[in-house]
Amino acid sequence: MKFTEEKLEKAFTELLGKEGFHHHLGITIVRKPDEVLIEEDLQNFLLTQYVSQGITVNEVKSIILLLKSLPSSDLYESNKTFLRMLSDGFILKREDRDQKDIYIQFINYAGLNKQIQPHTEQLISIAAELEEQYPPDNNIYKFVNQLEIAGNEKRIPDGIVYINGLPLVVFEFKSAIREEATIFNAFKQLTVRYSRDIPELFKYNAFCVISDGVNNKAGSFFAPYDFFYAWRRVAGLAKDVDGIDSIFTLVQGMFNKSRLRDIIRNFIYIPDSSKKNEKIVCRYPQYYAARALYDNIKKAQKPEGNGKGGTYFGATGSGKSYTMLYLTRLLMRSEYFESPTIVLITDRTDLDDQLSGQFTNAKNFIGDNTIVSVESRANLRELLQDRKSGGVFLTTIHKFTEDTELLTDRSNVICISDEAHRSQVNLDQKIKVTEKGVTKTYGFAKYLHDSLPNATFVGFTGTPIDATLDVFGKVVDAYTMTESVRDEITVKNSI
Repeated sequence: MKFTEEKLEKAFTELLGKEGFHHHLGITIVRKPDEVLIEEDLQNFLLTQYVSQGITVNEVKSIILLLKSLPSSDLYESNKTFLRMLSDGFILKREDRDQKDIYIQFINYAGLNKQIQPHTEQLISIAAELEEQYPPDNNIYKFVNQLEIAGNEKRIPDGIVYINGLPLVVFEFKSAIREEATIFNAFKQLTVRYSRDIPELFKYNAFCVISDGVNNKAGSFFAPYDFFYAWRRVAGLAKDVDGIDSIFTLVQGMFNKSRLRDIIRNFIYIPDSSKKNEKIVCRYPQYYAARALYDNIKKAQKPEGNGKGGTYFGATGSGKSYTMLYLTRLLMRSEYFESPTIVLITDRTDLDDQLSGQFTNAKNFIGDNTIVSVESRANLRELLQDRKSGGVFLTTIHKFTEDTELLTDRSNVICISDEAHRSQVNLDQKIKVTEKGVTKTYGFAKYLHDSLPNATFVGFTGTPIDATLDVFGKVVDAYTMTESVRDEITVKNSI
């Protein structure tokens, strides 16, 4: 079956309707021709959400004005500012200075993951109160098609998903019947023509979807075409899908209301600084792996658990470094773990440099300013000694030499090991006979485990072996070479 653009629009409209996104024609939306927000929805949501704090109409209007004043001339920086407000919330200073400031979120994330909260103590306590006060999901979801927007030129995007009046996802469809209209044309329509003519729309964009019915892909507005990907899995279960079926997995996977809110909140990474306008929207293996590992770490944490947080088997192109980054954000923002300390361990210096570069440029995303590449074991001891919480420390396994001195006995320490099939699973005793007599030594992993006796250990590997599972626990999620080939990752550079 091949779709005309009209049929494709109808198919997405129906599928999104089943997920709870009510359909509205663009002409029914009340707004000025050059405006892209549905201000009435945003105002109604904020007034309802913060009624108990006595938020005023004027205060809500000041928030809307703040959004509209973000310059579309610097689209990347404005989008970065907006997405930080969208995912992490912000503090509203009151009109009446005698009143308590309000922690504002544009989306009600309550009921999504009660354990995930903003990272400062002030925001955690406020957000926890909000969780109790509001129903799990009172957000306003809409799918609007054929919305005419007056900009430098008049443009009509095929579809826009709105949450609480914010145009968060833009859809562009091309017919698979017309040879000259390809999915690449849909990408160009968004990133060239719309970007030039209606940049206002993309200040508020979380991600974009392009489709010709057979190919259905999502990606960042700032990403090259090669970094738009299919979403081939629903609810964490691997499912072989191709062609038209990938419409269903894209909509049911990314636009399940809870999952979409989770992706928006925790799985869109913008570096602290970027010369290349980077914005990374998670791919399905990264999302499901980070979520599965997070849940498994909770169960494995000592003293109730056994400290085996799980093994992730990721073939070439699974994007392990981003999966680690998303997992670290989930852990750091988790009230459950009480601001854990993360130790990231690799067994290659070059990889350590790559990871440390990525992580030290993600302080805002992770929510911790202490992200340090550790120079020596003594340095790590110094950093961990009096630390009760927080911090991300990157090191290589080789820094754990024959030293069994305790680094910390805290149980909210999580060790994430890359390439876990190599030296990190070496727990066995070795006996060496020398002129000086018999000496007993162990692999680096033994010293690591002795130094952090109550930590939870997680392993990332491309080649799991029995010893990996013995140290890190069962495989909790996998991305196979077959999936990598189907996703066309293996022909590209691994992320």
